[in-house]
Amino acid sequence: MVNRWEQLTYLHWSYEPSVVQGLLPAGLTVDTFDGRAWVGLIPFQMSVAPPRLPAPPWLGRFAETNVRTYVRDGHGRAGVWFFSLEAARLAAVVTARVTFRLPYNWASMRLSGGPDRLVYTTRRRWPGPRGAGGTIVVRPGALIAPEEVTELEHFLSARWRLFSQARDAGLRYGEVAHAPWPLQRAVVEACDDSLVTAAGLPRPVGAPLAHYSRGVKVHIAVPHRVTTVAEDIHPPREQSVRSDE
Repeated sequence: MVNRWEQLTYLHWSYEPSVVQGLLPAGLTVDTFDGRAWVGLIPFQMSVAPPRLPAPPWLGRFAETNVRTYVRDGHGRAGVWFFSLEAARLAAVVTARVTFRLPYNWASMRLSGGPDRLVYTTRRRWPGPRGAGGTIVVRPGALIAPEEVTELEHFLSARWRLFSQARDAGLRYGEVAHAPWPLQRAVVEACDDSLVTAAGLPRPVGAPLAHYSRGVKVHIAVPHRVTTVAEDIHPPREQSVRSDE
């Protein structure tokens, strides 16, 4: 699929790695920066379409919010693990749950305001806990020059892979391709949120590290199964046949 993620706000808090690790599936290890795990609350506007086709009217454009952290699989590959994703289109929620097996939830969402002040509101409809969400108010600030992006800002935004649960309780991954995010500083005027705690995490402590981005075009590839070390050494026969083809 080809997506465009626009009017995106990054809010991040740091956690003890053991707290985040306890919520991850087998096969993934929390990726840390300076000994800390990071959890992001990220609202934005999404448009989605098949390759070389325009986004369908209404269905192909909607607000979304995700709660995520940063992980590595058993092969050392870095990526994103989503604790939850809220979307304002039920059809998109069902499709993403079936195809990518991502934990999407149907929500009532709205993005309002102008270029100088954005207001994101979210209320979960299905499945529960119903009503999870809140209101985030952000003022975008100065653009960060590429050479001024810090190592932490790069760690939080430059992610080229997402992981999801497979049907057999294993893992799948999808490669993600996009240009570097054009990051801006951001000031958070309000952050009344319960999505992070609804994901099973403790309530964040302190003000979030905040960034804003006008957005980029994102290509997400067809997901593949994450193999174990044992499978790499002794691959199943049908996998060997496919790879030879």
